[in-house]
Amino acid sequence: MVAVEMEKRDGAAAMSPGEAAKGGARPADRQGLLQHSREFLDFFWDIAKPEQETRLQATEKLLEYLRERPEGSEMQYAQKRLIAGLGMGRETARPCYSLALAQLLQSFEDIPLCSILQQIQEKHDLRTVKKVMKRPALFANLFGVLALFQSGRLVKDSEALMKSVKLLQALAQHYNHLQEQPQKALVDILSEVPDVMWQELLPKVLKPDLNSILVSPEHLEIFLLAQQKVPVQLEKLMGSVNLLSDENIPRLVNVLKLAASSVKRERKLPTVALDLLRLALREDKFPWFWNEIVEQGLLKKQFWPASCVCFRLLGASLPLLSKEQLQLVMRGDTIRHYGEHVVTAKYPSQFKFASEMNEYVGTFLEGCRDDPERQLAVLVAFTSITNQGLPVVPTYWRVVRFLSSPALKGYVAWLRDMFLQPDLDSLVDFSTGNQKKAQDASIHGPERAVFRLRKWIILRLVSIVDSLHLEKEEALIEEVARFCFFHSFFETKKPTSQIPETGQRFSFPMEGRARAVVSSAFFSLLQTLSTQFKQALEQTQDKQPWTYRLVQFADMLLNHSRNVSPLTPFTTQQRQAWTRMLQTLKELEACSSEAKAKATAFQHLLLLVGIHLFKNPTESCELLGDIQTCIQKSLGEKTRRTRSKAAKPQEPPWVEVLVEILLALLAQPSHLIRQVARSVFSHVCAHLTPRALQLILDVLNPEQSEDEDNNVVVTDDSEKQLENEEDKSSESEDNKNSESEDGSEEEESDEEDRDGDVDPGFREQLMAVLQAGKALGGVDDDDDEELGDEAMMALDENLASLFAEQKLRIQARRDEKNKLQKEKALRRDFQIRVLDLIEVLVTKQPENPLVLELLEPLLNIIRRSMRTSSTKQEQDLLHKTARIFTHHLCRSRRYCRDVGNCVETLSTQVERLVQQAAHQADSSVALYYFNASLYLLRVLKGNTADRSIHKPQKKEKAGTSTKPKGPEVAQAASCLDLNLVTPIYSSALSSFLTKRNSPLTIPMFLSLFSRHPAQACLLLQKTLSMRELRLCFEDPEWEQLTGQILAKVTENLRALGEAQTKSEQLKNRSSLELLNTLLWIINHENLTVDLTVVLGVLQSQQQYLQHRVRQKEQVAGSSRLYDLFWQAMRFLGVQRPKSEKKEAKEVSATQSPVSMKQKKKGFLPETKKRKKRKSEGTPPEEAAKPAATGGDQPQPPSTGKKRKRKKAKVAAQAQAEGTPAAKSPATESLSPEPPAKTPKLRKRKRKLSQVNGATPVSPTEPVVEKQYQKELPQKGVSGKSPQLVLQPPAKTPKLQKRNRKLSQMNGDTPVSPTEPAIEKQYQKELPQKGVSGKSPQSALPRKKARLRLSLANRSPSLLQSGAKKKKAQLRKAAKP
Repeated sequence: MVAVEMEKRDGAAAMSPGEAAKGGARPADRQGLLQHSREFLDFFWDIAKPEQETRLQATEKLLEYLRERPEGSEMQYAQKRLIAGLGMGRETARPCYSLALAQLLQSFEDIPLCSILQQIQEKHDLRTVKKVMKRPALFANLFGVLALFQSGRLVKDSEALMKSVKLLQALAQHYNHLQEQPQKALVDILSEVPDVMWQELLPKVLKPDLNSILVSPEHLEIFLLAQQKVPVQLEKLMGSVNLLSDENIPRLVNVLKLAASSVKRERKLPTVALDLLRLALREDKFPWFWNEIVEQGLLKKQFWPASCVCFRLLGASLPLLSKEQLQLVMRGDTIRHYGEHVVTAKYPSQFKFASEMNEYVGTFLEGCRDDPERQLAVLVAFTSITNQGLPVVPTYWRVVRFLSSPALKGYVAWLRDMFLQPDLDSLVDFSTGNQKKAQDASIHGPERAVFRLRKWIILRLVSIVDSLHLEKEEALIEEVARFCFFHSFFETKKPTSQIPETGQRFSFPMEGRARAVVSSAFFSLLQTLSTQFKQALEQTQDKQPWTYRLVQFADMLLNHSRNVSPLTPFTTQQRQAWTRMLQTLKELEACSSEAKAKATAFQHLLLLVGIHLFKNPTESCELLGDIQTCIQKSLGEKTRRTRSKAAKPQEPPWVEVLVEILLALLAQPSHLIRQVARSVFSHVCAHLTPRALQLILDVLNPEQSEDEDNNVVVTDDSEKQLENEEDKSSESEDNKNSESEDGSEEEESDEEDRDGDVDPGFREQLMAVLQAGKALGGVDDDDDEELGDEAMMALDENLASLFAEQKLRIQARRDEKNKLQKEKALRRDFQIRVLDLIEVLVTKQPENPLVLELLEPLLNIIRRSMRTSSTKQEQDLLHKTARIFTHHLCRSRRYCRDVGNCVETLSTQVERLVQQAAHQADSSVALYYFNASLYLLRVLKGNTADRSIHKPQKKEKAGTSTKPKGPEVAQAASCLDLNLVTPIYSSALSSFLTKRNSPLTIPMFLSLFSRHPAQACLLLQKTLSMRELRLCFEDPEWEQLTGQILAKVTENLRALGEAQTKSEQLKNRSSLELLNTLLWIINHENLTVDLTVVLGVLQSQQQYLQHRVRQKEQVAGSSRLYDLFWQAMRFLGVQRPKSEKKEAKEVSATQSPVSMKQKKKGFLPETKKRKKRKSEGTPPEEAAKPAATGGDQPQPPSTGKKRKRKKAKVAAQAQAEGTPAAKSPATESLSPEPPAKTPKLRKRKRKLSQVNGATPVSPTEPVVEKQYQKELPQKGVSGKSPQLVLQPPAKTPKLQKRNRKLSQMNGDTPVSPTEPAIEKQYQKELPQKGVSGKSPQSALPRKKARLRLSLANRSPSLLQSGAKKKKAQLRKAAKP
């Protein structure tokens, strides 16, 4: 609304006063404004938005729009609109319009600045504006002048510059609204004005009075600017002015204080302060300026912004000062006050100037690399700022990376000298207010300051080495390493030139705690040398690691016993261990190239334990002996194995001893030991034994590690404790008053804890004391008189003693609780370090059978840590265990290939893991258990077992058919038994689908199916046959699901016949079985599914499969695959040619002669068979034609007429060529179909079924149909055949007639020889509608039924002659 009103107001006042007199111009201009596009007006809306990108884009688009129309009315409207926007009520919109106006003036230089300034003054006239709009008008004038200045044209236009200066001076009178902004704008403008224009401006901007100059920082800054620009004209105007004089000190300090207040929010150095500093340097009055103005004047104000200005002046003056001036600045009150600020500024909410000072120092050191003396002077000066001996700068101060090489060497030499002979007088030492109040000469003596200084220096030396990255500093690194090692474990007896470290003595004696700190720093330095300098600096010039050079240095010190002596002298046994270690190192160096890697790892271990011999002589001596024994046995294991076993049979294997050594070393909180242990274990994990692995797992076992005391003692770092105690003591002294609020809060919390710890026993004691005190005073319970003095004193004493005892009990409980928590934290840290060995094992030896024993221990850690992951150690343990289990174990590409006799154990473990996953309370924990079972599945699947089929051969002798099926072939090639595994995951899937709060999730089963598609096919095949599943879907949903599954199976079948491995063949076989199930469901339920794609895929693979069968290249199970293929083709209406059936029979006969014998059992021998009479006179072409009925059923003899025989012959010829006989009109577009049955044939078959009392079944129904028919309700079973999408080929009239006669003779429902056996069971259970007659077909022995059917198909005459006999047999079989 404001912008709309502005548009209206601007439209009314769009003309200048001169044009307003012309009456005819206003309607034309208003009409022109109305024609402005909406896009043009939106630019001004976007300019005022708070988003910077939106404002910039709107300004650019406005300028582009105006460049296209420079002479139009849009330019005038844009100027007026931007000028009007300078006085908007929103404060955030004014700078936006000012910037847009500046860019407009910069882009269109033909616009006069004076006219713009006139329009600004007319639009926002300060004389006529209302009082309410006075503040926006003032800011509009100010931002208007700033727009002119930002355009870059103001300093070039003298007229506009004079008017702008005059306007700013007028605006400076309104200090309540604008503060010092007009003066700052004037200073900024004058700083850009060329010297030529200063002569005209100087009398207008500067008064010839020194008092007026020292009124504000802006006036003083203009004076200093004029003195720099036009000193001659300034001297003519004001005469000789001595600004830096003693009488001007108070006014200069006041001006600097005002300047500090003005930049409080910006946190920057005022320009006037830096200009005064430069003036003092030019006039050689810097010492006076620094002492009188800064330290004695501004710093004494006790004003924090003023102190910040002093600190910034110190940092900004570093590049401007000489070495002598630096020493003056760095030893004054300013640097001491800065040190106090660094020490006391501890809270996060407090402003800390240290980071800003680091930037100043870093900029200075980087800018004067060619002046190492100044670099060294500044660095030493900042290091000398100490708080009772402890420097305020951190030990990891990163500014040393800017030091030049000479300056760095000088700094290290200064630190070394200061460590040996501390010069406390050269330090700028201070104590805080709290430290001064608690000053105690017995505690805060010079010894404490020396200890704090030495501790900081040694850590500073280590951090300097940590920051070096160049090989040229190798000498400096070696010097620091030798210095730390010497003063950690040795002391000087007599100086010698061969050992430079003995050249200087300590001015203060070296304490034991200082030695401990130096020792800890040395091992930290050793860690740095072993990790960071691994590429460039670990291998020195003589191709030896740093640790080896330090061992040689230690050996040299031990040999110079006259000059130096170890702090802990070696015993004879320890010295012998040291000598043997050196000898073993030489032997390891002489190892062959094959064992070089292992020798290097053992060398690092020996060197590390050898150096620890100076720290812990007793333990390290025992470890050295064991390590050397392990090294000898590991390197000479092949030659010494039998002899050592014969000599010492009770001696444990060397790898178990080495594992115990590594566990003992990992108990120490040293990162270097941790890395060396990883390196050594990576070379010996191939020799790991179950007992050695159990030693590691015992540490990781949560129950055992908590309930039992392990042989490994977890130690803490005493040096860290000592350092923490010192830091805590110093911090408590430094911040006692500043932490008073926290102290009160802690007291309140202690009181709450104390109240919570009160037990009933203490309450009873308290009540007893109170009652006793009341009785002591001789006052009854009913009286309200007060106790006497003696009674009160006695009561107070009793209460004091009682509460003192209670306080001691509470403190004891707290100490015990803290001790237990600390022990638990140490134990968790130890377990985290031990997990390094597990990670190395699963990374380096994933094919080791011992890896399989890690599953359940790791799962126990994950399960336990999930419940109690409250502390940081528990979370770290959980994260590391989960990472090792998931990434290094379960997702590893390599796994165990030799499970041996553990197949049954692994199968049982798979079942146990799946059951445990289903019983977990947290699904995230269940996911780990499920992934473990999948990993074991992969191991079983990838392992092969020599399973010669002995059990099936025994069954063959029993008389059963033992033709190798798909699962049996898979078992012969893999250890994975799908018959055992599939029910496990099937039950888990059922539990997931039926239970509401099941911990199992969908991604678990998706992972299972993606890794084992064959098992997914089996599970899906069984699931689709369940009646409960079908009832859960509506017909459209079920049809959609079937189509999706069919599409996925079709994708899998595109690679049919190309399988090379057993798993791929198993996948193809399972896919075909699933396809047959799907096709049966589609046909049985009349689903509308497109089958052309799957038919094309199968037909494309037919030639390849047929070629492999004919060439006899198939492996075990390929014949089963080929049969399943033709079963699917038969569902799609394509019958298998008879010639291929004969070839398949011949191939199966050659492959399994035993099965052929079993198959021929019960048939007539060849000599007893009756020869066909018509076969001799039949031409070979006709004899070779296949029968009309597809499948494995042989063609029955014909008894019909000649015309029917010809039709049957035509149909048989068409099916022998692999094409359907005819197509159904309803499904002609989808796929080929057999001819439909005639009404006469349907009627005859329906009558036959009613007579027999059973449902007619097609002889081409698959095996899975029987199981599916048991549970699914049949639709329209009344004898009529439902219309299917794809139907099997119909029977010929000759075959129907023969089957009908046979069924009438036997009194049963006609059953095809190829009809599956389970189909009969389905027919028994199906509800039959409108079927009356005899009971269903009774059970008949399989041998007799097969004999009857074969004889019926082969010889009708034999069947007729023995009809009576067969009827008698059937009656006997029908009886119960």
